Amino acid sequence: MKVLVTGGLGFIGSHLVDRYIDLGCEVIIVDNLSTGSLANLNPNARFVSMSLVEEQVADLINVEKPDIINHHAAQVNVRNSVANPFYDIETNLIATIKLLEAAGKAEVKRFIFSSSGGTVYGKTPSRAIPESYKTNPISPYGINKLASEFYIKFYAELYGFQAVILRYSNVYGLRQNPQSESGVISIFINRIKNNMHPVIFGDGKQIRDYIHVSDVVNANILFSQLNSSLQGTFNVGTGKGTSLNKLLTFFYSHYPDGKVPVYQDAKNGDLFYNVLSINKLTSLGWSPKISLEKGIKELCQTQGDIS
Repeated sequence: MKVLVTGGLGFIGSHLVDRYIDLGCEVIIVDNLSTGSLANLNPNARFVSMSLVEEQVADLINVEKPDIINHHAAQVNVRNSVANPFYDIETNLIATIKLLEAAGKAEVKRFIFSSSGGTVYGKTPSRAIPESYKTNPISPYGINKLASEFYIKFYAELYGFQAVILRYSNVYGLRQNPQSESGVISIFINRIKNNMHPVIFGDGKQIRDYIHVSDVVNANILFSQLNSSLQGTFNVGTGKGTSLNKLLTFFYSHYPDGKVPVYQDAKNGDLFYNVLSINKLTSLGWSPKISLEKGIKELCQTQGDIS
């Protein structure tokens, strides 16, 4: 099976590439290295340095004719999308449409898309939200993710390929960039281990659903079987919420001398509560395997800071 992974040198994409390689797949990575790193390159994958808005992408897909396209390349900074919405449109929406056009013409069998359960629903009540809940994104990033979902459904119907949309909650794990605003866990561990105060915007009672990257990869693999008819839109999370204040206690159990947090004014547009219902996905046999406490411990151990 031949798989093309966009963003395959990034945080989630590189873990996904590793798993595909382990399963014996032929893997092609397309990444422009805007946020990805060559340090994440699996030597058994083929790497093409290219932006998805370039016309050569269609030529590449037409020549390679992958069985599956797994689309993880994106501009993921919500605040940057507000500051520069045109760039977000080009990078997250137009690039996706071009990829879909090429996929359809090359007779790709399956298209998997990493969407955002943290942004497409907008403000939500304090309960786990199912896929059927109304979508109401409040940022250009969320708007373009949702628009991409509609285009994926359109092109899947037009060309007859199978489409899978995975709405992720807050993903964490090894290789996450501590400079990324979406990686609060990597930000916290980076500051605490370097004897810096972790910074919390607001009162720290904000609730999020944190999922380990390996569980996200497992969800992708579930939908990567060509003999399967599984398709549709699925939340990928744990169904459990954790406040920022609670999250910090997991770190302090490993760094008892870590500096206390500094609280600053909440940022405009920040959501208070975002937890995803995963009943639809668990009904297919998938379930998250790594608890937040275990995941943070393993992350700290991997970085060589604790035994």
